[in-house]
Amino acid sequence: MMMMMGMANQQRIKTNGIWINIAEKGTGPLVLLLHGFPEFWFAWRHQITHLANHGYHVVAPDLRGYGDSDSPLSPSSYTIFHVVGDLIGLLDHFGEQQAFVVGSDWGAVAAWYLSLFRPERVKALVCLSVPFSPRKPDMNTTDSCKQLFGDGFYICQFQEPGRAERAIARYDYLTVMKKFLLINKTDMLIAPPGMEIIDYLETPSFCPSWITEEELQVYADKFQESGFTGPLNYYRAMDLNWELLAPWQGSKITVPVKLIVGDKDIGFDCGGTKEYIEGVIFKSLVPNNEVVILNGHHFIHQERAQEVSNEILSFLCKFSVAE
Repeated sequence: MMMMMGMANQQRIKTNGIWINIAEKGTGPLVLLLHGFPEFWFAWRHQITHLANHGYHVVAPDLRGYGDSDSPLSPSSYTIFHVVGDLIGLLDHFGEQQAFVVGSDWGAVAAWYLSLFRPERVKALVCLSVPFSPRKPDMNTTDSCKQLFGDGFYICQFQEPGRAERAIARYDYLTVMKKFLLINKTDMLIAPPGMEIIDYLETPSFCPSWITEEELQVYADKFQESGFTGPLNYYRAMDLNWELLAPWQGSKITVPVKLIVGDKDIGFDCGGTKEYIEGVIFKSLVPNNEVVILNGHHFIHQERAQEVSNEILSFLCKFSVAE
């Protein structure tokens, strides 16, 4: 396990008032790899090596609240502005005016807003699983979720501090990671009345070919150290994000973007993601985009590691000129 973790150099960097742990490898143009829920830098193990071997300086942080990074207590410390602030601090630490940014899930959300707030700092963007979506001006995020999917929807269940943590604590950490990372549901994650989402998720009896029990144990050990409150606080800050993002209502993403989505991702068919990313609204908000749909689920960067690595590399190469 230590060998797997030793594939990249780790250090903690002071940024935006907190310490952020990063894994880094390689030299060349800077690439930030931003993980999602519930992951940490290790989620990018395949891409770190691939991109470093092809001439990039790869930096994969544990986002605030995760892994070996600081985990502020208050949910209000997890707005998208805090996370983007952390990332700007990392760019400044490395003395880089611009970086390539790759994000998955919550990391994709962070990448979208880094590109929205500070487009001059982003050379090009690759987002996995989560497209940029417009802010609804008339209703906050959790009310929208409740209206669409009901109280059993995972985002709604995650709102109350302590609730999801108590439910998760009934399981050992390896089982929790299997429930989350090996998820193969394609419909929206909605628990039946009276049931917690972690109980609703199945525990697969064997590992799929793309991940080993040992790799899952790496996640389990890390989350046993750091807990789930930091990661869950991203969801608890969603309504605050909604309030604070009002000035950017209708803003467009101007940087070049490649969006990679698995065709069996949660909500891809039944949740309207497919229609949205192929439709006019997404194109108007993200005019400079290309969309790649792969055969796979939510954690596509691990499940289809080589394909995703190649897709990222081919996109970055378009914008990488020899210094």
